[in-house]
Amino acid sequence: MDKADSILIVDDDPEIRRLLVDYLARNGFDAIAARDGREMWQMLDRHAVDLIVLDLMLPDTDGLTLCRDLRAKSNHASVPVLMLTARGEETDRIIGIEMGADDYLVKPFNPRELLARIKTILRRTRALPPNLRPEPVRCLSFAGWCLDTATRLLTAPDGVATPLSGGEYRLLRIMLDHPNRVLNRDQLTEMIQGREAEAYDRAIDVQVSRLRQRLRDDSREPQLIKTVRGEGYVLASNVEVRNTCA
Repeated sequence: MDKADSILIVDDDPEIRRLLVDYLARNGFDAIAARDGREMWQMLDRHAVDLIVLDLMLPDTDGLTLCRDLRAKSNHASVPVLMLTARGEETDRIIGIEMGADDYLVKPFNPRELLARIKTILRRTRALPPNLRPEPVRCLSFAGWCLDTATRLLTAPDGVATPLSGGEYRLLRIMLDHPNRVLNRDQLTEMIQGREAEAYDRAIDVQVSRLRQRLRDDSREPQLIKTVRGEGYVLASNVEVRNTCA
């Protein structure tokens, strides 16, 4: 029997925690909960978590700071994060993506929608890129950079290695699997988040900006991830498949 996916709910509202833990448990998940950032870190020390549902507004440390700190820790950098926000303003969503959240959901929400988002994020996190070669791909080399697909470490030309968040890794993999090809925002949103882009949704633009920072690509005159005005983005580099990034 397959092990149930473990979902950590981080919310200071005890009623929401109880409702979501019960609902997710009824739908086949191993759900646990924390009421603030301190308890979140304690839970992560004790449990292997597959996804975190993280409330934006918490009593000790806000969800944005916690998400940023998660992405800075190598042992938690790739754990998907679904951000909950009561405000629903575009600014909050954009900042959440900037901090490394994989998706967002506005309160109040239907638990069925939360369940659907969780399943989509987990599926996309584990899915192989559409044109992944049959043989194991361990390292993708481009413009002096190397991406280790096993560890999700991105190594710079000067040898400095950086762990990527789930969203950053998926965006880079998609671009590396489609080099020198323009991908529009709708295509990227569908491949990364498993849903259609909403009107005026800037999440993909923010993720591209984050990835450019990782690649030390000047946003004013990018050389690697270029903007094709009115169309989308293109990775302007050839890609080489290797067995090792050494």
